[in-house]
Amino acid sequence: MAGTEERTDPRLLLIHQLRATTVEFDLLAAEFAARNGLHPTDLRALIALLDAARAEHPMTPGRLGGELRLNSAGTTTLIDRLERLGLVRRERDTADRRRVLLTVEPRAVELGWSFFGPSIAALLTAMDAFTPDELAVAGRFLTAMAAATRETADRHRD
Repeated sequence: MAGTEERTDPRLLLIHQLRATTVEFDLLAAEFAARNGLHPTDLRALIALLDAARAEHPMTPGRLGGELRLNSAGTTTLIDRLERLGLVRRERDTADRRRVLLTVEPRAVELGWSFFGPSIAALLTAMDAFTPDELAVAGRFLTAMAAATRETADRHRD
């Protein structure tokens, strides 16, 4: 019975397609990390930092550790490693000198674009087949899927 439902329920088909896309992204990220001598957590940290910069939301070590679910010592080790690799820098907040902010170095952005740029171009080209309204629906769908996944993950951690 479950097999029939799985083949006919369009929602389950979408979940499988979403999972397949996630796997492909994970494999691509793992290849990037391996080629650049990065741990998967290093890459997650760089993504979090770039997302924060795009949102114009300053990233502190504490906030980064929280997002990555690392303790203080693990966060410090991670930032030290990224700093040694020339991918991240710490700087004092000009508004509050007690606060440290994390910034992605241009070298990290260049590495990312050189590797992920062709994938981003292919994704943009694939999106050209959709109308703005269809892309808006896809955006709402992906936002809802991310929220539901986060909510489930939070329940597992409790």
